Amino acid sequence: MIIEKETGRSTVLEVQNLSKTYGGLNAVSNVSFTLQPGDIFGFIGSNGAGKTTTIKMISTLLEPTAGTAVLDGFDIMNDPMEVRRRIGYMPDFFGLYDDVRVWEYLDFFATIYRVPASERQGVISNVLELTDLTFKRDAMVASLSRGMQQRLCLARCLVHDPTLLLLDEPASGLDPRARAELKELLAELGRMGKIILVSSHILPELADFCTKVGIIERGELLAFGPVNEIARGMEATKVLEIRLTDRAGDASMFLHGKPGVNHTFLMGASTVKIDFSGTEHDQVELLRTLVTSGFPVMDFREQGADLEDVFLRVTKGALN
Repeated sequence: MIIEKETGRSTVLEVQNLSKTYGGLNAVSNVSFTLQPGDIFGFIGSNGAGKTTTIKMISTLLEPTAGTAVLDGFDIMNDPMEVRRRIGYMPDFFGLYDDVRVWEYLDFFATIYRVPASERQGVISNVLELTDLTFKRDAMVASLSRGMQQRLCLARCLVHDPTLLLLDEPASGLDPRARAELKELLAELGRMGKIILVSSHILPELADFCTKVGIIERGELLAFGPVNEIARGMEATKVLEIRLTDRAGDASMFLHGKPGVNHTFLMGASTVKIDFSGTEHDQVELLRTLVTSGFPVMDFREQGADLEDVFLRVTKGALN
């Protein structure tokens, strides 16, 4: 599948000061970003942060209070039907028609999207091959596993060759193998030139295949760009990871206020991460103090900031 570009129009998504207010609540406030063909954008935030509201506004399902978004030169406010022709939207909870076969389900949506009858069978074969569902072509939709249903919903989003894919929590409820397969499929779609916006509150789902991330909290976009650039833009601190056999919670509390320790984050029952700005001497003293105070330290190391670290550090101020 190849993105068709119209003369004089640029294949780009521009979100411009998008806002949504419910009564006195700012669900989304002045969100702006730009995505290009091939971008896989990880839209990150906790539950209720504003991800789904933003996606619904971009997809024209929800009218913004202020601001707009422009896709291929078409404005969501002025040209909603043109925008809809160019997007594939996969909500968190999607419905499937159980009493039809897989190819019939796709044929139904290809008809809705006005794919010419002479092209439908070829399009259906292409999206089934792309989503690795060819062997289920004649299967009943109700017989598919959760992972296969997820891929079928994605195939449905592709029958009209959209410019932009909006995927809201697409890996929700999938087992680890199905999640890995979905990530590889999205990476392939990115290589094909699609613009992909994929939201999640589970960071490991996005860390290894997104080209850009946006961190939203309480309706505000706090950071946007490649993870490494966001990390470089933050204050010059290190991330220390400390693994213990037990008492990680006690260690996290113990470390508060120690030289160079800005913030501590308890990562499960055995790991503490530290936002650290001290010297090497402070780092050595920190380890010595932990050990001499009886904490069972297994591992103590400095690490580069990953997506989880970036998220914790970017959002810490917004949550105070």
